[in-house]
Amino acid sequence: MKAWNRAKLLWGYIARRSRLNALPVEYIVETTAKCNLYCPMCPRETHKQPKADMSTTVFERLVREAGNTAEHMMLIGLGEPFMDPRIFERIEFCHRHSISTLLSTNGTFLDEKLAARVLDSPLEQITLSFDGARKETFEFYRKGAKFEKVRDNFVRFARMKHQRRSKLQVVIQMVRMEGNAAEVSDFVSFWRTIPGIDQIRIKEDETNLMRPEAGHSAEDWKHPCHYLWRGPMYVKQNGDVYPCCQSYMLDGAPLGNLDHEPLTQIWNSPEMERMRRLHAAGQGGKVDVCSRCCTTIPHPALVTGSLLFDGRTVRRLLPVIERLAYVSKLPGKWLRPPQRNGSRAAPASVRGMDSR
Repeated sequence: MKAWNRAKLLWGYIARRSRLNALPVEYIVETTAKCNLYCPMCPRETHKQPKADMSTTVFERLVREAGNTAEHMMLIGLGEPFMDPRIFERIEFCHRHSISTLLSTNGTFLDEKLAARVLDSPLEQITLSFDGARKETFEFYRKGAKFEKVRDNFVRFARMKHQRRSKLQVVIQMVRMEGNAAEVSDFVSFWRTIPGIDQIRIKEDETNLMRPEAGHSAEDWKHPCHYLWRGPMYVKQNGDVYPCCQSYMLDGAPLGNLDHEPLTQIWNSPEMERMRRLHAAGQGGKVDVCSRCCTTIPHPALVTGSLLFDGRTVRRLLPVIERLAYVSKLPGKWLRPPQRNGSRAAPASVRGMDSR
């Protein structure tokens, strides 16, 4: 069923269909809007969030409606997943519906007890977010976190995973920004020595907060955005559904709400079909939120590959493709976000560390 769903999405993408007889492969599901940190690159800085969790009704409705077609759900959003008291129940519920789960954590809660519980769960992948190799840089980007505590939490977690021979995929990730770009090699060197780390990922910054002038050029709209045909769709804590995470962060209107409309109706809503038609015609820039977005639009060859293979395979191949693009063995424009036309500079103390 899931392979057939991917095949129908692929045909819809290749044929540039505006209405799809299939559902997204993946979803970003914000099970909580609560977070304990303040980060300059996070949309929480500009979009006030409630101290609330997604209701069980909305979450289970999503999983049941998507269960035969969804391959994985990323239980993340603008909150810290481990502030959701039902996060492990949600992971188990997805597992019972044959949907793999991923999440990303800032590490502040990942003590030994929580680490053991994560390793005992059916979670398939966890991303450990650590945006810097030095204390001053890390604490600039992760306000409220302590460098040594989070680093030690991550190291202990990775070693516990290694000792247990767990199959959980552990990714350590740094988002490359102006203030930490010079620390990439130190970051890689340190985490390469830690047993239990499966992938070291250097991810490009794809938000507009640190570079408000960034955006796509007219040439970028040669290919349609993959989000509109394969997902991930973004489901907010209150059940509002957006075509992607960027559309919410750029103040787009929701396509619908799972409390009131079925998922199939939202996925083929009039606005979603309008967006697909414009993207298919090479006019994605006429969609307001798309014109201000600075997320990568992958080459159609990569989108095709992402629908030919199952979700697990795609997740494991993505870092390889990214590395090939970043070292120019693939054309950079296949996977890199738009060039920075403007950036918000880090404080002098952080910039100074980048000069050597």
